[in-house]
Amino acid sequence: MNKKGKESVWDYPRPPRVEPYPSLVEIRHRGYNLARSSGSCRVLETSHPPVFYIPPKDIMMELLQKTKRTSMCEFKGMAVYFDLVTDKEKIESVAWCYESPRKGFESIKDFLAFYPSKVEACFVDGERVMAQEGDFYGGWITSNLEGPFKGGPGTWGW
Repeated sequence: MNKKGKESVWDYPRPPRVEPYPSLVEIRHRGYNLARSSGSCRVLETSHPPVFYIPPKDIMMELLQKTKRTSMCEFKGMAVYFDLVTDKEKIESVAWCYESPRKGFESIKDFLAFYPSKVEACFVDGERVMAQEGDFYGGWITSNLEGPFKGGPGTWGW
């Protein structure tokens, strides 16, 4: 925490670290309480807003369909993606997870991370989050964070 009582994302470590997040994390979308958890983890990495990983038991998994899309993280390993499918819409690659994470990230095995820009609203401790710019990193920005954030203005074009 800095003098203003905020977390600077530039104080986060690289390589990233996982930490338990026992406070309430929620995701809502068009009348669905898609996720509600007090057992999440957050991944903290230099210059990134935290990414929250939610256990599947706290998610309406019946609305998610695993896709064939994958990506590779140099730290966490191979990610798989999920579409959100309701009777009214399909949102592609709304969430991702690591089914076989690398050493140091075992605590997020099968937990899902959601892009806040692709759902109606995400909340941390009751505060609505802002999405990190772009849909690559999926960070959740709250009022207690200080940037600049990777992917946004002032980050040298990352």
